[in-house]
Amino acid sequence: MAIINSVLSWLIKKRMHQIDLFIKYPHDVQREWLSRLLNTAATTQWGIKYDFKTIRSAEIYRERVPVSTYEEMKPMIDLLRQGEQNILWPEEIKWFAKSSGTTDSKSKFIPISQSTIEECHFKAGKDVLTLYLNNYPDSGIFQGKGLLMGGSQNIQEVNNRTYYEGDLSAILIHNMPYWAQIMRTPSLAIALMDEWESKLTLMAESTIDHNVTSISGVPSWTLVLLRKILDLSGKSNILDVWPNLEVFFHGGVSFDPYRNQFASLIAGNQMHYFETYNASEGFFGIQDQAGSNDLLLMLDYGIYYEFVPLDQLGMHFPKSLTLDQVETNTVYAMVITTNSGLWRYLIGDTIQFTSLSPYRIKIVGRTKNFINVVGEELMVDNAERALAIACEKTAAGIRDYTAAPLYEDDGIRHEWLIEFEKLPEHLDYFTACFDQALQNLNSDYEAKRYHNMVLKPPLIKTIAKGTFYRWMKQHNKLGGQHKIPRLFNSRDFVDQIAQNITEV
Repeated sequence: MAIINSVLSWLIKKRMHQIDLFIKYPHDVQREWLSRLLNTAATTQWGIKYDFKTIRSAEIYRERVPVSTYEEMKPMIDLLRQGEQNILWPEEIKWFAKSSGTTDSKSKFIPISQSTIEECHFKAGKDVLTLYLNNYPDSGIFQGKGLLMGGSQNIQEVNNRTYYEGDLSAILIHNMPYWAQIMRTPSLAIALMDEWESKLTLMAESTIDHNVTSISGVPSWTLVLLRKILDLSGKSNILDVWPNLEVFFHGGVSFDPYRNQFASLIAGNQMHYFETYNASEGFFGIQDQAGSNDLLLMLDYGIYYEFVPLDQLGMHFPKSLTLDQVETNTVYAMVITTNSGLWRYLIGDTIQFTSLSPYRIKIVGRTKNFINVVGEELMVDNAERALAIACEKTAAGIRDYTAAPLYEDDGIRHEWLIEFEKLPEHLDYFTACFDQALQNLNSDYEAKRYHNMVLKPPLIKTIAKGTFYRWMKQHNKLGGQHKIPRLFNSRDFVDQIAQNITEV
């Protein structure tokens, strides 16, 4: 064990030195990556179309190449899936991360190159451990196994060529080196199963007797697994099952609505919660400080970043900002260029910078996942912080929620469908606390709520446990890549759920 710790200590120090370099020289690192990406792809169809060989600066790049959504890049991605190559990126593309939209039943298929697997996702996986161990040098994480909530994988053969599609987590598990495979659980056969209800049961049964020291996954599905573990074991505390469990590496959604539920299932003070920001398109940020869930923007993963002010959304040539032009406490839509051939790709996330030295961010919502019908500009980040405040004041706990505007004869309000883990004793008081917290967090919302003149008080409906799970099952959306839609200007999702809910 001493030898292992010495090797790990050396590797951590070496990588921390590299991280310190991109923290010290962030703009140089980003300029270098843009140049490398353009030069590498200059002879692809996309590179020839936009004459990458003559692009010599970020200014020329954003003037010449349009910002694209998935729908706009889909025709090229469809050609890649049919076996054509050298369209967006010169490497052979045989991996496609299947990513589902929140309400659209159709799936996105994000191309994944071998460079992205190795230089982005695997590098990030090592960095998650590096930054965690840098904060907790006495960790015993390698004395046991890491439990990974993997997705599903399908193999498709097209035009006598084999390509693979599935959840990003499944693609990464499939490509893991042997040394990493032996450090994780459950088995590959279970981890890559497609049928989620059976998979969760087998995961619980096969890992319950292991020495699990870390868990990685999406909070909502991890909670389902932990409850199943407790049911099978007859225990009330996960630490009675896995006494050496010390960290949950989480991402995909905000952790705030789930924090109290994890605390109730994992009682004690030995547990750490470490946040990451990864998506099918790339791995972008990692928590680098104990006690703060701000995310260090990772600048050497083969990704070039741009940031679009919200008033520029929808334009093919918006006034996007480079890293040296951004400000703190301003909401931006994130645009990425990657070593899988996503060129000025609008990923759909909105972020704020919390620090410019180093560059740290927090995710505040989605470009299509907010409510703004009267100028209230209510983002997911506002909602989840306000819900956490209301839960703290009323000793309540929330499993899931969604919200949309409600148009009534005498005005407009927001309707919230909330699945509580623990109901507040007085829903009216919870609603008042929530409403006041939103006003304290969002001045636009506060202005529209003034004397109920523009926006009436929120309407909260409590719905039975399992409602969202049943909806996801009915719509074939079980699995780690699927998330409950949060905030929308339209009522499409709320009305779907409302047709089948049982109010508590």
